[in-house]
Amino acid sequence: MNTRVLMIVSASVLAVLGLAASFVPREILIFLGARPDPMPVLLVQITGALYLGFAMLNWMAREGLIGGIYGRPVAFGNFMHFTVVALAMLKALIAGPRPPMVIAFAVVYWIFCLGFGWVVSTPPRAVARQGDR
Repeated sequence: MNTRVLMIVSASVLAVLGLAASFVPREILIFLGARPDPMPVLLVQITGALYLGFAMLNWMAREGLIGGIYGRPVAFGNFMHFTVVALAMLKALIAGPRPPMVIAFAVVYWIFCLGFGWVVSTPPRAVARQGDR
């Protein structure tokens, strides 16, 4: 598996989620049916900062050998994040009907969960890039 593609796509998705949570937290809460009180807004913004931090980590690590001795913590951190959120979304979906957007997010998270699960469970392979000899 080419981890570069996985890292770029995950960084992009996390960046979009992080920017949205950072700059429009009230609108997100209203869309989800929650009251935009100060504490929930703050928690959404903090979550946005976490997403942006993970997006930056993945973007900066995209060229490295993910899963190797130095990239293994990055792979496990991503695997843990995507697995825990995917399981939480599955639990929410089982609890009752949810909007199609929640289902879409759950599918995306499960795809990343499986992708990073593959990365952490298989030995890394260096991919020769154009210009390398």
